Amino acid sequence: MLTPAALPTPLQVLADPALARAGVELRLKRDDLAHPAVPGNKWRKLAPNLARAVADGHTRLLTFGGAYSTHVRAVAAAAQALGLASVGVIRGDELAAAPRNWSLRVAEEAGMELEFVSRSAYRGLVGGEHGEHGELLRRWGRCLVLPEGGSNALAVRGAAEIPAEIPALGGRDLLCCPVGTGGTLAGIAAGLPDGARALGVAVLRGEGYLEDEVAGLHRAAYGREFGNWRIHHGHHGGGYGKVPAEVESFAVEFERRHGVPVERRYVAKTLLAVHDLAVAGELAPGTRVTVVVTGLPDPAGG
Repeated sequence: MLTPAALPTPLQVLADPALARAGVELRLKRDDLAHPAVPGNKWRKLAPNLARAVADGHTRLLTFGGAYSTHVRAVAAAAQALGLASVGVIRGDELAAAPRNWSLRVAEEAGMELEFVSRSAYRGLVGGEHGEHGELLRRWGRCLVLPEGGSNALAVRGAAEIPAEIPALGGRDLLCCPVGTGGTLAGIAAGLPDGARALGVAVLRGEGYLEDEVAGLHRAAYGREFGNWRIHHGHHGGGYGKVPAEVESFAVEFERRHGVPVERRYVAKTLLAVHDLAVAGELAPGTRVTVVVTGLPDPAGG
């Protein structure tokens, strides 16, 4: 049985000297505390898809991800709790014969079957091009296919519940989140009241592409686009999964000052972007920034 998430997640106000000097208030929406096995934005995006899987009588979930994908681990844990089988299609066929890293080991221990594919084949599979999903379904049988990162129309509607948990949002509010596949940003923007805005911080090189992804998710979920959001592309750190020294040192200092554990590949980049934008005067004085903490740090030694 999948235990429910602890919602609403806490809203934590932080006293940050650099942001205070810039006239910017900082709060954290602690979605990292939502669920022990399906943390952060993964719960938001997965919950409506899991409900659909059960309602439609699916017995297997199939999804995609890289070697350290939080989404893959979350799907494995959720499927196990619901008594469903799960398959993870993993980018990088060279990983098949290698010792499992901690992330893939956790997924396998939750009962997920892993299928490793080449990076070129993976790109086609994720895009669903040329009927590759049909081949997967022929091999694995009937299953609910979840996209990479879990971002689809149902996921967007799940993430749209985040702003409703934050009281008194208005014209001075800016909700920020990392952007990998765009589902969380799309949901936050769709759920905002009039006047409030959303800022996504890209964690990979994807200018233009990510904007198209978010707009497409809006059309899929709501049949329209929204104009209350933008994506900042200056803090991806060189690409997906890369954590340069600047990001690491910022995260260490943030943890020391505020006592909040910081996930490096997504959350640290977002917090650093907010800090730098505020110090540079690109966030207007009086802005109240709420950063959605979308996940947990890797385990020690992971």
